[in-house]
Amino acid sequence: MSPVNNVTRLLDARKVPYQAFELPAEKLSARRTAELLGVDPFLVYKTIVVLRPRPGKPVLAVIPGPHRVDLKLLAAALGEKKMSLPTEREAEQLTGLQAGGISPLALMQRGFQVVIDSLAQTLSEIHVSGGERGLNIRLPVRALAELTRARFAAISVLEEGENLD
Repeated sequence: MSPVNNVTRLLDARKVPYQAFELPAEKLSARRTAELLGVDPFLVYKTIVVLRPRPGKPVLAVIPGPHRVDLKLLAAALGEKKMSLPTEREAEQLTGLQAGGISPLALMQRGFQVVIDSLAQTLSEIHVSGGERGLNIRLPVRALAELTRARFAAISVLEEGENLD
């Protein structure tokens, strides 16, 4: 039986095709998540909370696991001068979710702007957090973008030390 939480209930109610995967309920890297799921790390997307310079809701940057968010690219895509990363604790306070479980699907009604890296547009499905540690969701990229009212932009670069092999 699949795990049930607000995200899976929402996906069921909206009749979005998805598959839920249970993982250890600890903070896992995207690379470790990919290993446990037996999938390419470029299919596992992580959600990064990014702060705007002026008051307003933070942005959720959804990027491939082996990448890091490029704050200059994200700022340019949103017409901002500069953006910054909160501490892990601040990200948890802003979202109400634990790091490792932050998901755009769990924050849909909370007013966060979602930007998905444009690399996702080359894929039919990606994996994202299910809104809690230990829950991973594979769903169509189009469905994720529609549900979260996301926009696509080139907002990330390959993390140093990562390779494409």
